[in-house]
Amino acid sequence: MGGFKLMNYAGPGGEARAAIAVGDQVIDLEKSGGVPWRTTLEVLGNWGDALPALTALAAKAGDVASTPLADVQLLAPILYPGAIYNAAANYIDHQKEMNDGTALDKSDTTPYFFLKSGPHCVIGPGAEIRLPKVSQQVDWEAELGVVIGKPARNVSVENALDYVAGYTVFNDLSARDLGKPKGRRWLTDWFAHKNFDGSGPMGPWIVPADDIPDPHNIDIKLWVNDELMQNSNSKYLFYNIAEQIEYVSRRMTLRPGDVFATGTPSGVGRPRGIFLKPGDTVTIEMGGIGTLQNPVVQGD
Repeated sequence: MGGFKLMNYAGPGGEARAAIAVGDQVIDLEKSGGVPWRTTLEVLGNWGDALPALTALAAKAGDVASTPLADVQLLAPILYPGAIYNAAANYIDHQKEMNDGTALDKSDTTPYFFLKSGPHCVIGPGAEIRLPKVSQQVDWEAELGVVIGKPARNVSVENALDYVAGYTVFNDLSARDLGKPKGRRWLTDWFAHKNFDGSGPMGPWIVPADDIPDPHNIDIKLWVNDELMQNSNSKYLFYNIAEQIEYVSRRMTLRPGDVFATGTPSGVGRPRGIFLKPGDTVTIEMGGIGTLQNPVVQGD
């Protein structure tokens, strides 16, 4: 068991500092002098060596320099993921709420993915969700995030989870009114309604896979302000994590730091005609991982 959480925090100049959180203390990787990696992507790119090294560093908590967690500003645990693979319609109850009460037959379908741009979409805990002026219907989607820890190509369901470094919280923000391209026959414009600046809040950190007993039994809850909107569990995934990794790795080589956003359960705003507005606060809580909270403001 790692006994730590991999994270980024803002240094004195706002720069990202890679660290581990152990209890309520933060140990800066560079300042510790005990490990050679300076970014979380470097850590993930060397996960086989990094996991035992960071576990050993975590065991020294109290004997090495640290900062209270309450005194640091958390950033996204991966600033610029190489790829964010988003599983669409991957809970039966979400399929039904978005499609007139009907659900897919798993025997007659395959996983359905779209990509988000990591450098443009990812923001961290506490960062503002800036509503783009081109949309009046920005919606929330709480999703379990899966972080890849070593290159994966043509992996099988049986060993797919061996390639997972850890888990995080992801919010797949969606501009619902941009989902239908005008004047074209295509059914869905995934780029337009899933990709805008800050449309991928992620955090608060990465919990090593060894510290998550069962990733298919994680409680998922999302609030908008004080109203509980989503309340589910990852055991209801339509395609489980291993099936998702197998599917994508047969088409593209997965790299350390790539993220799977594994799909959202029911409780999104569109079926109820409720969308985010300036002044709202979105809070996602996932059992065993942590809480991701972001305020909502009007963007440009």
